[in-house]
Amino acid sequence: MRKMLAGIVAGVVAVAGAGWAVGSRLRSPADEAARRAAPAASLVTAAVERRKLVSTVVLSGTLEYGSPLPISLAGAVGGTAGTQRATRAPRKGRIAEGAVLMEVNGRPVFALRGSVPMHRTIVPGAEGDDVEQLQRALRRLGHAAPATGVFDPATIAAVTRLYAKKGYQAQQPTLADRQTYDTLRKAVRTAEESLATEKQALDRGRDVLPLKVRLDNARADLKSARAALAAAQSREFTPADETALAAAESAVRAARERLLEAEQALAAATKPQSGTASSGTTATSATATGTTGTSAAATATPSSTPAGTPSPEPKPSASTDTSLLELRVANARADLTAAEEALDRAREQAREARDAKLEELRKSVRTAREAVTTAEQALRQARQLSPARLKVANAGKDLAAAKELLAEYARTYGVSIPPGEVVFLPKLPARVRKVSVKAGQNVEAEVATVTGSAFAVTGSVETAESELLRPGMAAAIEVDAGTTYPARLAAVGEKARLPGGEAAPEGSVPVLLTPSGGRGLRAGAAVTARVTVGATDAPVLVVPVAAVITSADGKARVRVEYATDRTRDVEVRTGLTADGNVEVTGALKEGDRVVIGNA
Repeated sequence: MRKMLAGIVAGVVAVAGAGWAVGSRLRSPADEAARRAAPAASLVTAAVERRKLVSTVVLSGTLEYGSPLPISLAGAVGGTAGTQRATRAPRKGRIAEGAVLMEVNGRPVFALRGSVPMHRTIVPGAEGDDVEQLQRALRRLGHAAPATGVFDPATIAAVTRLYAKKGYQAQQPTLADRQTYDTLRKAVRTAEESLATEKQALDRGRDVLPLKVRLDNARADLKSARAALAAAQSREFTPADETALAAAESAVRAARERLLEAEQALAAATKPQSGTASSGTTATSATATGTTGTSAAATATPSSTPAGTPSPEPKPSASTDTSLLELRVANARADLTAAEEALDRAREQAREARDAKLEELRKSVRTAREAVTTAEQALRQARQLSPARLKVANAGKDLAAAKELLAEYARTYGVSIPPGEVVFLPKLPARVRKVSVKAGQNVEAEVATVTGSAFAVTGSVETAESELLRPGMAAAIEVDAGTTYPARLAAVGEKARLPGGEAAPEGSVPVLLTPSGGRGLRAGAAVTARVTVGATDAPVLVVPVAAVITSADGKARVRVEYATDRTRDVEVRTGLTADGNVEVTGALKEGDRVVIGNA
């Protein structure tokens, strides 16, 4: 019974399992279509972040020393223009101002700083901008030199010291120069001897000797006449006139004294007298004596009156006689008037006498000058008519010409600087990057290429990106797998010179950056440069660029997910864009999720 029951249960289970297996594999067409349909789309979002945004332009470049400049010599080295052979070639590396760049025919070639190229032999007396540039370089090197722009003795001494300090001798006159100078000096001496000989022969002739004596006498008379005129003009009056004027002035002063004495005597005689009073009154008398011995007396007046009583009116004394005193005053006045008129006449006579004397002396000067001119003309005519006189004249002309040639040659004779012995470079110190001539080779063209002593990064960017760049922008260069150095954008476009001068790739623009430091940098290294074209001053809200949608009304919006698969549009204003993100402002907060697509 139990076995039968177990078999029935097992059969039921087997039938049920077979039914389930068959049912699980059988589906209706609707179920099959639903199973094969795509799942419902979900939103792809990104969080709104708050951070500082920096926009950069990235480029690849090469680290080089900047401003390559080929160097060639401006002319001969040394005093001759023969074969120019390098006896010591330039050496690669740093070169400072005042250093010897190379040697040609055993002579040095100095490197000095300056913008005016060497273009001529600088000789004594030369002047110009190149000479002033040389003087500034000498002063920087510690050799005292003026700033006159003239190659004068002081500058020549400074140049001599520069050469001596480096173990060389400044360029002295060549053998040919010395021979020419000696020949010119001999020519002057010969001309002087010829002129002296001809003059001696002429002086021995009697035909011109009286004329020479007459000319000498006329010149002496003219000198004396001019001296007498100058002496007379320096004095206002002659000694005799000054004596007469002094006597007249003394007479005027004496007349004034007599008039004053007479007026005082008359005033004393006519002084008002007062009447007599009570006790305590005293009387005084005065006696005036004139030139004839006559005297006059005056009586004193009372000295006091009772209080409140008006003083009596003064009355002249009836006994005073003033007629003689008045006569004396009148006579004294007449004498003074006469003395003053005599003084005026003396002054007028002195002036007239001086003018007459000056005119007489001027006439004497004119007469003497005419005598000199006449004597000179007579002597000149006498010499021109004689063969001996003609020889003297010709000898004088020869001497003048010889002296002029010697003076002109002497102005440029002495220590000089040949055009090939100085190379002016715009910036020093610099670096010799390339050597174009070897020791023993002839110097014919370029001898070396120098660069600046500072590093530069050269590269190129796309034309569209170049419009964002401006010289002076901050940058950073990365070398050796992560080492970063600060830099500045120096130039964009034509002013940014690529190595070797090759053109930038098509569709791109060359750029030039200068690192702020050079320690650890290596020329020729490949670097990655990032130029900062914009940055926010502080952290701002940023979203991916893909999250910003521009509506038909031209306004920017983002879709903010506020629940699962549920969004709302939020209007925003955009700002700086960098690295795929954009600055936004609006009804957003940090942590909001914005839609950037569907998945």
